[in-house]
Amino acid sequence: MSMISAAAICLVAFLAYIAWRNTQRYTLKDIRGPPSQSFWLGNEKVRRYAKRVGDLELQYVRDYGPTWMAKECLGEEVLWTADPHALQYIFHTGGYRFRKRAIANEMTRLFTGDSILVTDPIDHQRHRKIVNPAFGAAQLRTFLPVFRRSAAQLSQKWKDTIQLGGQSDVCIININETMSRMALDVIGEVAFDHRFGVLDDNGVGNELVQAYNNLFADMFLYPSSLELVFLSSWRFLPLPILRCLKYLPSRVYRRFAAFLQTAFRTGKAIIDDKAAGTEKGSNVIINILVQSNFIEDARSQLSEREILSQIVAILIAGHDTTSSTLTWMLYELSKHPEDQRRIRDEIKAARANAEVRGDDDLLPRDFNNMAFTNAVIKEGLRMHPTVPTLVREADFDDVIPLARPIETKSGKIINEIPISKGQGITASICAYNRLPSVWGDDADEWNPNRFLEDSRERSSLGVFANLSGGPRGCIGWRFAVLQMQAVVVELIENFEYRFPEGIEVFEWNLPIIRPMVEGKMDEGPQMPLEVTVIS
Repeated sequence: MSMISAAAICLVAFLAYIAWRNTQRYTLKDIRGPPSQSFWLGNEKVRRYAKRVGDLELQYVRDYGPTWMAKECLGEEVLWTADPHALQYIFHTGGYRFRKRAIANEMTRLFTGDSILVTDPIDHQRHRKIVNPAFGAAQLRTFLPVFRRSAAQLSQKWKDTIQLGGQSDVCIININETMSRMALDVIGEVAFDHRFGVLDDNGVGNELVQAYNNLFADMFLYPSSLELVFLSSWRFLPLPILRCLKYLPSRVYRRFAAFLQTAFRTGKAIIDDKAAGTEKGSNVIINILVQSNFIEDARSQLSEREILSQIVAILIAGHDTTSSTLTWMLYELSKHPEDQRRIRDEIKAARANAEVRGDDDLLPRDFNNMAFTNAVIKEGLRMHPTVPTLVREADFDDVIPLARPIETKSGKIINEIPISKGQGITASICAYNRLPSVWGDDADEWNPNRFLEDSRERSSLGVFANLSGGPRGCIGWRFAVLQMQAVVVELIENFEYRFPEGIEVFEWNLPIIRPMVEGKMDEGPQMPLEVTVIS
């Protein structure tokens, strides 16, 4: 048999297998959704290439309601939903019954190793028990001085940049770049007790920082049709074969492997250097993990590789989420100077209260009492969710409840959807965050006051659906919120912001939502703002 004949037979067998798999997904046949562009790509490429994150999903919500079916690569039928009851069921009530999809899981494993982000339900509980102490309330209070100091360093960096510009007290600054550098410095200090120095010199000479720079751009910016089909084929592969993907000779996978090796090597060196610093009271995350692991029963302990993997996950998740949210928050505030003034008024009042108490600086409770400032943070998360979609897969046959009934192709009105084991589900967080039924008729508009005035009964998902929820919810969400509070206070207290004329910024999924400037995609993520020093 010739090689061509063998390849043809394999292709036919593969297509037959796909066709058989798709016939088993009978439960979605009657669910309305956008027409498929092709068997090979479905709607996947159209969605990936959409200019603004969420635009297509919002259109689908208007056309079909908050739950719809979309064909993806290789004819796969995926249930998409932004419905509050459906999201509540999948992430909270259902919990571990809806696992992360194999494609997303194994892709994440390539650059975080065996971290909590890729564990099965049993291992996830074991990991979470050991990681939790690093993010307790008492521990977070010890991080606040680091947050404040790093924010002050960023503030001084901007003042120096403005002074060098030579145009009075104003300058256009790419805040995305410096915000990202500051966030990486913070993670280095609180996680490793290690000064990356990225804010000062962009981490020149630091191999971990250089390995991390633009790690995701090649993979997620304009993926080719062949890459999308290849990624989709992963769902047909047995797990042992998926675990071998890190050996693929592609440049992307080599970059992921090089980063992970560098991160492990750096973490191992720091653990060895600080072996005497793991005693009780040491407040660096890596030391807390080692100490927490040490006191666990041997059967529950994490391996050294798992400990190092947690640090990599914290590095990526903790850096990207806060820097992205802060960037988009300042973007919105640059268009709403009245909101900047309200935050400054709150800061003045909080400082006055601290002075009466005899405190030199603000405490965590002061940040929590700044009602409007916290409303701005929540509105920033709502308008610009860090991760626009979350993917899951049903472990069992199940029934998804709906808050808003939908009309099927056959004209039926249904308020629940039966699904088969293995059904792929994509939760559209960006669409949920713009539902008028949840957020009001002005859901598409910036309005922090909704969190102060609106008494509407909402799903318990709230705005922190951005950080997932339920048993697999983000462990570090309080860490992220406290850091954002500290940075917002510093940057609003010292600067005014305006959005420059003649510039168009849009959201791009890389896979964290990044700001891109129209006509300058090749220059990478940017957020140019006009920054003025407050005298």
